[in-house]
Amino acid sequence: MDKTLRVFAWTMGLACVAIGLLHVLGGNAAIPGEADAGPTVDSLGRFLGAIFAGYGLVWLWAVRQSPVPARVVRWLAAVFLLGGLGRLLSVAVHGWPHWFQIVLTAMELAFPPLWFWLADADERAFRDRSLPPATP
Repeated sequence: MDKTLRVFAWTMGLACVAIGLLHVLGGNAAIPGEADAGPTVDSLGRFLGAIFAGYGLVWLWAVRQSPVPARVVRWLAAVFLLGGLGRLLSVAVHGWPHWFQIVLTAMELAFPPLWFWLADADERAFRDRSLPPATP
């Protein structure tokens, strides 16, 4: 399970950095269905893209630690879950968004429970490797 956590964390970190930079560089064009949303949405999207890239960098920092710190994984999972809950609130207030945003919402709600479950896998494996062999 510790390997699963590390692969998942690397993938998440790289994906978030790439998506964040896409939004910083692409502005409105990076938002499905919103290429002509105007300067206010463009400014917000580019700013939030930078924040999302930073979020991804924290994932990459965490996965480079030995062991991967469970507390950091739990905080990152909680932030991602909060984003998914925010999207659900948007659905309740404004209705359904572009279909791609619905896919992202599903991921933002599905991944955090998995991360909470895997969070201490690397710490546990590190602890097990550090213990002296049991004597009969």
